Amino acid sequence: METSELLKKVRQIEIKTRGLSRNIFAGQYHSAFKGRGMAFSEVREYQFGDDIRDIDWNVTARYNKPYIKVFEEERELTVMLLIDVSGSRDFGSVNVMKKEIITEIAATLAFSAIQNNDKIGVIFFSDRIEKFIPPQKGKKHILYVIRELIDFKPEQSGTDISHVLKYLTNAIKKRCSAFLISDFIDKGNFKDALTIANRKHDMVAIQVYDRREAELPAVGLMKIKDAETGVERWIDSSSKRVREAYDQWWQKRQREMLDSFKKSRVDSVTIRTEDDYVRELISLFEKRN
Repeated sequence: METSELLKKVRQIEIKTRGLSRNIFAGQYHSAFKGRGMAFSEVREYQFGDDIRDIDWNVTARYNKPYIKVFEEERELTVMLLIDVSGSRDFGSVNVMKKEIITEIAATLAFSAIQNNDKIGVIFFSDRIEKFIPPQKGKKHILYVIRELIDFKPEQSGTDISHVLKYLTNAIKKRCSAFLISDFIDKGNFKDALTIANRKHDMVAIQVYDRREAELPAVGLMKIKDAETGVERWIDSSSKRVREAYDQWWQKRQREMLDSFKKSRVDSVTIRTEDDYVRELISLFEKRN
């Protein structure tokens, strides 16, 4: 993409998603993703009922009367976006491709994080780690993230969710909130890796898919191509048996994915490219309160 065109696209995404995060998500995000640590704030005199474990013995000895440490919740979080950049994201049959919706969702979450004074980092993944952007604050950083979301060119086309989850667990030492944004077209089983990642971090799964991935139209002979392997084959979509078999495959796949989220105790939301993702994300945030 040419520089001028890219900057224009970055600006369009910024205007749309910053407005969404400011007007709709800031409060929801704040309450759904609370700080997890406790930071020392001040000392005060001991009062009846205070926990004796909070007594500051140095100050107590200095003033010959008991003082306790007062703690407050650390609001600042680190937010990580795990972005699927595999070949299957370049698909869309309605008005937009999955890639565009993933970009808008990620940008909205990024602006919501920055408004809450949180750091934001990104891991782009296919069946390997394509790029790691360390967590930082600030608008300049956010615009860099959006530019990468729009224009990043992956080297591989496959998907390995387990690999990126293991990378997250090793790369980010302190607890963070992590959004895994993908279509979850992964031939492997990622439940164990997701369970382990969610023990250390606060994981949220966001599936983005297209209607045509969930149902075949009855249009006769059609060539389909696996975007991640490049394998092509012809199918007869006018055959009811073929369409039913495809539907059964999709439903089974979705059940297995949702079962993995449930067993890993990970909150999730499923969004079609034609859906109002704002409403779906608000619903997800409300569910976490």
